[in-house]
Amino acid sequence: MNRKLSKNPWSWVPSLYFAEGLPYVAVMTISLVLYKQLGLTNAEITFYTSWLYLPWVIKPLWSPFIDIIKTKRWWIITMQLLIGAAFGGVAFTIPTDFWLQGTLCFFWLMAFSSATHDIAADGFYMLGLDQHKQAWFVGIRSTFYRLATIFGQGFLVMVAGNLQVIFRGSIRYSWSLMFYGVTGLFIALWLWHSFALPCPMSDRGLRNANAREIWNGLYRSVKTFYTKFPAWEVTAAFLFMLFYRMPEGLLAKVSSLFLIDSAANGGLGLSPQEYGFVQGTVGIVGLTLGGILGGMAAGRDGLKKWLWPMVCAITLPDLVYVYLSYAMPSSLFIINVCVFVEQFGYGFGFTAYMLYLIYYSQGEYKTSHYALCTALMALSMMLPGLVAGWLQELVGYFWFFVIVVLLCAMTFIVAAFVKIDPEFGKKED
Repeated sequence: MNRKLSKNPWSWVPSLYFAEGLPYVAVMTISLVLYKQLGLTNAEITFYTSWLYLPWVIKPLWSPFIDIIKTKRWWIITMQLLIGAAFGGVAFTIPTDFWLQGTLCFFWLMAFSSATHDIAADGFYMLGLDQHKQAWFVGIRSTFYRLATIFGQGFLVMVAGNLQVIFRGSIRYSWSLMFYGVTGLFIALWLWHSFALPCPMSDRGLRNANAREIWNGLYRSVKTFYTKFPAWEVTAAFLFMLFYRMPEGLLAKVSSLFLIDSAANGGLGLSPQEYGFVQGTVGIVGLTLGGILGGMAAGRDGLKKWLWPMVCAITLPDLVYVYLSYAMPSSLFIINVCVFVEQFGYGFGFTAYMLYLIYYSQGEYKTSHYALCTALMALSMMLPGLVAGWLQELVGYFWFFVIVVLLCAMTFIVAAFVKIDPEFGKKED
């Protein structure tokens, strides 16, 4: 019975990708709301939390070792235990006098453990399933990753807000209780995967490989990444990967802070419960629908044909934040509609970016090259985020969002120079 269950993908694929998404949303989104409620400035929040992208930027440096040391199953289970401990550490340090240093320390542990877990989980997915099941479950894994996002920045933020009502505005105690609850959830996921994950014969470390072979392989994969196309095409690709999302890198964190900041500071003043619904539910639904539609469009006609509509989709909806910061609507319905439109456009436009990463990664060392592409993707969000809060405090929310819209010209410029095969992305006969 146990053996049969361990081989059933339904018993581990959904929960594995739920476990992959939850720490990421905790580090990148829940931390924003937590630090805002604990009194940090926008400049401090965006600076501290943007550095947390770093593990995803540099994860290609240690990804080869996950292939050769222990098994991917071992890495998954070990990282989930560390992530659970990190959630517990955040919960423990929130009520203390050293809450900032303590929570940042455990968020760093969570970020490094989560980045390592991503590498192991994605590799294990290909080992634990045959090719047919990999294709069949790709939608399932994406769905549960999205559900983790909704659960994290929607449900959990709402829980923290409701606990503040129950405990009469005790912000630190409420957040601490919420994180202790997530600790229990992650320990349960760790126990479940210790039992439910299969043990494929191909999941074995390359124990006979020596350090020289490892570094030679890493060197070759990096070298071919930079030389696989002519120099001008590689340069255009790098600029595209770094600057296509630059406006979003500025907008992502500040838009969340704008929604929850007080009216006296120029924000909309949403409660945690309202924020959880707007950004964590309505926004994620819009993002998901946009991504699905973008995938269908590119699959029918190819990426090249849909590149410019997707560029428009990821940039023009940023205008809704110019409107929100100018009109300052009190209607939750209007705010929901605006956030839905922006997130739907982002989901549709982000499809072009992800497909281009796949396009550039084709050929030898496909896995390593894709890891390097996603590292550049994380860097493209990290660098603008470091200065986003400082810039917003300098010019105010309205002019900050105007600057974001003006910088969308950069997305158009870098998209104009990339070279894409017209047949790439089309469904084969």
